[in-house]
Amino acid sequence: MYELFEAVWNSDEKTVLRQLIDVLNTSGKRYFLRNQILQTFADYCQQSQKPAYFYHSSSLGKLIHYTHEIIMEDEYSWFVVRPRIASQEVWQCKADFTSFEQMTPQALLDVSDRLVNRHQDRILEIDLHPFYEGSPRIDDPRNIGQGLAFLNRYLSSQLLTEPQHWLELLYLALHKINYEGIELLIGDRIPSGIQLAKQIKLALKFLSQQPPEEPYEKFRSRFQQLGFEPGWGNTAARVRETLELFERLIYSPEPAILETFVARVPAVFRVVLISIHGWVAQEDVLGRDETLGQVIYVLEQARSLENKLREEIKLAGLEFLGIKPHVIILTRLIPNCEGTFCNLRLEKVEGTQNAWILRVPFGEFNPEITNNWISKFDIWPYLETFAADAQRELLAEFQGKPNLIVGNYSDGNLVAFLLSHSLKVTQCNIAHSLEKPKHLFSNLYWQDLEDKYHFSAQFTADLISMNAADFIITSSYQEIVGTPDTIGQYESYKWFTMPQLYHVVDGIDLFSPKFNFVPPGVNENIFFPYSQKSDRDPELSKQVRELLFSSEDPQIFGRLDNLHKRPIFAIATFTPIKNLTGLVECFGKSQALQEHCNLILLASKLYPHEAINPEEAGEIQKLHDIINEYHLQGKIRWLGMRLPSRNLGEAYRVIADCQGIYVQFARFESFGRCILEAMISGLPTFATQFGASLEIIENQEDGFNINPTDLEGTANKILEFLEECDTHPQHWQEVSEWMTQRIHNRYNWHSHTNQLLLLTKIFSFWNFIAPENNEARDRYMETLFHLIYKPRAEKILEKHMGG
Repeated sequence: MYELFEAVWNSDEKTVLRQLIDVLNTSGKRYFLRNQILQTFADYCQQSQKPAYFYHSSSLGKLIHYTHEIIMEDEYSWFVVRPRIASQEVWQCKADFTSFEQMTPQALLDVSDRLVNRHQDRILEIDLHPFYEGSPRIDDPRNIGQGLAFLNRYLSSQLLTEPQHWLELLYLALHKINYEGIELLIGDRIPSGIQLAKQIKLALKFLSQQPPEEPYEKFRSRFQQLGFEPGWGNTAARVRETLELFERLIYSPEPAILETFVARVPAVFRVVLISIHGWVAQEDVLGRDETLGQVIYVLEQARSLENKLREEIKLAGLEFLGIKPHVIILTRLIPNCEGTFCNLRLEKVEGTQNAWILRVPFGEFNPEITNNWISKFDIWPYLETFAADAQRELLAEFQGKPNLIVGNYSDGNLVAFLLSHSLKVTQCNIAHSLEKPKHLFSNLYWQDLEDKYHFSAQFTADLISMNAADFIITSSYQEIVGTPDTIGQYESYKWFTMPQLYHVVDGIDLFSPKFNFVPPGVNENIFFPYSQKSDRDPELSKQVRELLFSSEDPQIFGRLDNLHKRPIFAIATFTPIKNLTGLVECFGKSQALQEHCNLILLASKLYPHEAINPEEAGEIQKLHDIINEYHLQGKIRWLGMRLPSRNLGEAYRVIADCQGIYVQFARFESFGRCILEAMISGLPTFATQFGASLEIIENQEDGFNINPTDLEGTANKILEFLEECDTHPQHWQEVSEWMTQRIHNRYNWHSHTNQLLLLTKIFSFWNFIAPENNEARDRYMETLFHLIYKPRAEKILEKHMGG
């Protein structure tokens, strides 16, 4: 960036920059974000009649486009510049424009504290950089999130350059694999890696003389004499394939061979999936509004994992030993459960043989609080005792330790850290969404927001768990590092201030192979294309059609005047971020859209008095007001209810029968389960450009990505599509089929589960061969937990006990 600043300083563009800073100063503000900076620059260029190239291609134009923040002080202007994804720099310019200088993040954090009048000379600095020094890391930002592929290449190259050393490590790693004390893969008769390589040749010679389909049990005794225990395969052919893979790995290591071999290693039998605050139950309970997606994710993941583990155990030849997979969804038991099963200690996951929901109660403290559902913002004081109680329950249920612990959301990830640290088990984090980037300036003004959100505990918990995790899986690339124009959710933790509490000067290494992009799937038994007529229930279809278009119910608002219009379908909860009111306003402002379409909304509530908080009540009332303001009666239908999953799947298909469309209008969407459901059902889907939908739809012409802040532009984009469909009827069908195939091929639970288990095995091996940094890192995380997190959580508990 130095060259770019120098180019501006050494040209007439320096004068333009000075004038631009003066314009910003006249606003009376001192803190400016990228959108406002770009808009101010665009307005300046227009008013000054600058040529078009100046805005885009001049040195100053490039500098402004790279700038994400500007902070004004009396003597300096501070620029936070992002020249490329995952790379931010701080530059300071003198107010008289005599000089510029690159500065440290620490300097910027001091400036930020002064901005809100909360600066102090000495403050705790959190720096995680030393724990990533010396570790292999990804070089190219485009490969961030592909840690598995990176480690496969790295380990293969190590096997090639130091074959004897790595052969011994492989031997030790395989030799320690067991199930409840039963040796697997390699027995004590093989004392070293060198001997293992020799024994493989003898074993392959023996196997070549066996019928390919010969069951493992029939030659087990002879195989054990050669030093090999169960786990290589269920037939002579399968065992031979696995040993041949291992031999190839020893003598000609390649990433693809390593991955294929590791996939066959039976090293995972027991898995814990943690979802603490989610109101986790089945029978279409599936969480509260704020946790619905998370609960569905965990339940479907559990089913897929148990099924995959069962398949792996069978192919490894371990069924005859009575080995079975065991998957537990760990959540909290809620005594006052409003007629659900959330007060049941143990509940079997439907569609599985040995996957269970295990509910552990919070310690009592104040039963008026702990006996009820607790918001994700208030849950922090109860997690440490929950983790200790849950550990005892898990060990009793498993009759041993798990092989993998997966946290979900900030609270579940913290519990995963506590359990993994105590049990010495591989930890995986899944954030789904992080609150810090969702709430603008939430770290800077944390003290003002503390009573409501308790961000000090949450952001500290995030720092601890994301750095302690052995690996992190995300649903999208942008979740980690955003886009060229936006900062990623994890990237927002790279540096930030919590004024008068601490400064984070390096919070996470975005280039660490621990980050892995592993998108979830969709339940294709429930959500499948509308064109699969033979799989649809005609009676259910009729019921859902009537519900969507015509039947009367106290929880349905609106009758449609013209049922022949194309339906626009939307599903959302009532939060400002989900922005259902924005969609209705967009529809209300466009007469052309109203002439072409009906708007059908599926939300969980209909009236403000049904809301669980003032924010939700305000959004519901706002939607009613917009309907009245734009006189949308007869053009809109609003179902204030939650449909059972089976009915929901049919609802998408009924809309597709009418050649309708789906619109997701969120201001930001970290992933968007409903986008997957709509697309795989065959609905052409328009979704927000802010978040993961850019990757889900991956529409190069930007035809289906919408800007929810541009109501007119969104309406025009939808109208362009509808007019194309009217002119060329096959266009709707072509888009429908493309979207269905996109989800079917890329977003499926089979692929997700394969990747999750591969990651578990690779990172377990990685931790086995390189444990030094992990121990130091975990000590640091433990310090943050006890010295920062616990005191913050105790303050919340004091408030709860006082209430």
